[in-house]
Amino acid sequence: MVTEHTMKAFDADLQDLARMVAEMGGFAEQQINDAVDALDRRDALLAQQVIASDARIDTLQREIEEKVILTIARRQPMAVDLREVVSALRVANDLERIGDLAKNIGKRVELTGDFHPVKLIRGVEHMAALVLAQLKEVLDAYSAHDLDKALAVWRGDEEVDALCTSLFRELITYMMEDPRNITFCIHLMFCAKNIERMGDHATNIAETVHFLIEGRAITDQRPKGDTTTIAALVGN
Repeated sequence: MVTEHTMKAFDADLQDLARMVAEMGGFAEQQINDAVDALDRRDALLAQQVIASDARIDTLQREIEEKVILTIARRQPMAVDLREVVSALRVANDLERIGDLAKNIGKRVELTGDFHPVKLIRGVEHMAALVLAQLKEVLDAYSAHDLDKALAVWRGDEEVDALCTSLFRELITYMMEDPRNITFCIHLMFCAKNIERMGDHATNIAETVHFLIEGRAITDQRPKGDTTTIAALVGN
């Protein structure tokens, strides 16, 4: 029998999960900002901070996972209540992966060398700004249970893919013009691919919001740009 005490306890669990996911989301956003800033300024110290700070995101993910397991065991939620708990876990998993991708960018900062064309770096910054805006939007959608806002992020993933493909083609041109540019361009390609994958995780969160609200997965095919050039060079 569900008592008022049980309902209040479950509501408290949900509030704790929402707070933890929000904290994790804010931290992931900061990691993206710092990683790209370190790349732009070739700031080795900031890059090391990004790498070290990933442990905090991992810890938050584990804490959310433990909280979800305990909540399910104690409260035995059903239907939409169960979706609330499962969705928190899914969002946390995507945020943890975003943290890993930011850490990967941090690891490449010191490897880019002296060749540092502003135009290419600005391309990466543009991509990161778009992905960061998508992440903020989809986390707001998750918090507010706003399906329309989540679907707008889901449909916007194609724009990130297009930017990534355009940047890759430009990087290939630089490498063909002068082999001395190859090392920098390869590392920047991986940084751009990491940012593109962050966009994929933002899209995953949008799909989680749809699952949370509608109780089913999105049946439409996820919109994706032409990533043939990217896949050929760095894999999927």
